[in-house]
Amino acid sequence: MRILITSFVAASLFAQNSTSSHSAITNEAEFRRAMKELSNWGRWGNDDELGAANLITPAKRKQALALAKEGVVISLAHDIPQEKAADAPNILERALGNVGPNGTTDRYQYTGTYHGVVHSHLDAVDCHIMFEGKGYNGRAMEDITAAGGCPKGSINALKDGVVTRAILFDATRLPGKASAQGWLEPGTAIHREDLETLEKTERVKVSPGDVILLYTGRWKRRAALGPWPNATGFAGYHADVAYFLKERGVSFIGCDGPNDVSPTGLPPEVANPLHRLALVAMGVSIFDNLDFERAGEEAKRLNRYEFLFMAAPLRIEKGTGSPLNPLAVF
Repeated sequence: MRILITSFVAASLFAQNSTSSHSAITNEAEFRRAMKELSNWGRWGNDDELGAANLITPAKRKQALALAKEGVVISLAHDIPQEKAADAPNILERALGNVGPNGTTDRYQYTGTYHGVVHSHLDAVDCHIMFEGKGYNGRAMEDITAAGGCPKGSINALKDGVVTRAILFDATRLPGKASAQGWLEPGTAIHREDLETLEKTERVKVSPGDVILLYTGRWKRRAALGPWPNATGFAGYHADVAYFLKERGVSFIGCDGPNDVSPTGLPPEVANPLHRLALVAMGVSIFDNLDFERAGEEAKRLNRYEFLFMAAPLRIEKGTGSPLNPLAVF
């Protein structure tokens, strides 16, 4: 019996050390290894279009609904830019129609893509981001071209919306990360161990089907200092967070910036590493450029960093994503 127990402990320690040694992503070789190790391709079938959203079960939604205790609803989107800025080369053009005694209409039109670093949007699990010509579950770029859009895994796969539990990780609470003004400077990386620290600080535990949201103070910094060009960089998740996402069964991630820390700390050949690991390898969809200023204040007031999360993209067949206005319900 003692031999069996000793062997079991030794095997467990080996497995833990093995996982720990493989959780670093500091170069292209480690990134490529992570793309293979963390892959969810085929996990929910070869024709799956939901990816890690499959982990949001009816039971998970019912648990999340119970978090709406105060009945306080807060938008998690930022106002859509209608004027160009250093971080907003593409804007929404709003044209007002004729105004008459019975009312008026207006027309909305983006001057370019809503993807990027300023518009609040959700990436479709397939097509928007690919690695070596393939998206999640092996969707080939040739299929996308032939279909004139996402043939599978488009944003329309989420037409029934996302209803689950969210955890807001306030990275400004991490020792030594935030500036005196209360934001993270561009290029500040949040690693998997930082998320584990925040779990303890905020007294939360990430579980399968969750949305995790990262507050860096991006919009507070922008309001104080003005917009800055993409080349300056953004605070955000380091690529090694991908191991945390897989181990915890995270369904979606979000940030008040473009999610990937920039600069990434990896070679230029490894562009947007977390986007590729999350979307392509794991099928974890991404909410970019959300706004957590008001939700963060409410979380501080209540000392509760978990809440009901609700989001519904536009119903766009073959779409690679959608602008949207997610809601936090405390």
